Amino acid sequence: MDVVLRALVAFCFLVLLFRVIGRRELSSLEPFDLILIVVIGDLVQQGVTQSDLSITGIVLSVGTFATLAVGLSFLTSRVRWIRPVVEAAPIVIVQDGKVIEENLRRERMTAEEVAVEARQQQIASIEDVAWGVLEGNGKLSFITKG
Repeated sequence: MDVVLRALVAFCFLVLLFRVIGRRELSSLEPFDLILIVVIGDLVQQGVTQSDLSITGIVLSVGTFATLAVGLSFLTSRVRWIRPVVEAAPIVIVQDGKVIEENLRRERMTAEEVAVEARQQQIASIEDVAWGVLEGNGKLSFITKG
């Protein structure tokens, strides 16, 4: 039971951690960031199982994480007020060809990053964008003018 409680605490911590890190950072992982995520996973595993090398410890910790992930997914699909806590809502970052600086600052992004993403989506200039939205998954979506 101790393994299950530690897995519960680790799961809640990771949900909070990745919510705080922000969606843009998670969608554009650099090699160092990927290594850091793997190391965090290993550290969490050691904290959950306390270096318990038994099959029971592995099954309990992985099973607890899987159950919590499925449970959280179920809850977010059924209980409306939980969604904003767990899932990031889309945010408008470009409107009528103008970058909304306040929203960029809130998401820790620069106008240059938005322009790069627009060019990668075959949009020559931000002025050509009617709406630019940072989706909950960290991707930028653009709707061009007319």
